[in-house]
Amino acid sequence: MKTIAVRKTKDIGLGSLSFALCLIGILFTFRFGDEFCIGDTILNNIGLSAWSNGDTGIHYTMIYSAIFFIPSFIIGHIHPDNSGAKAGRIISGFLSVLIVSVLISIIIDFV
Repeated sequence: MKTIAVRKTKDIGLGSLSFALCLIGILFTFRFGDEFCIGDTILNNIGLSAWSNGDTGIHYTMIYSAIFFIPSFIIGHIHPDNSGAKAGRIISGFLSVLIVSVLISIIIDFV
């Protein structure tokens, strides 16, 4: 008897938005090489400072990236069967924990 192999692929759906939001959060937060940070440019254009002390101190875009990472984690958790949902959930969860740990260390350093 012949065996037929069935390949299951995941569909693009609402869970795929998890990976897209995660990528936007990464682009918003991180500086790649010597180039500028996209989040810094956006914040400066709307009249907000990207750093707490001019060009040094706390990088506020790191905090604002939670706008992308938290919904990415939640959407990836709710819709795990869509393409990219698991990767978006894992990456955004890791980066959210990293950001929270950095913020806690900054708070402890000030005390």
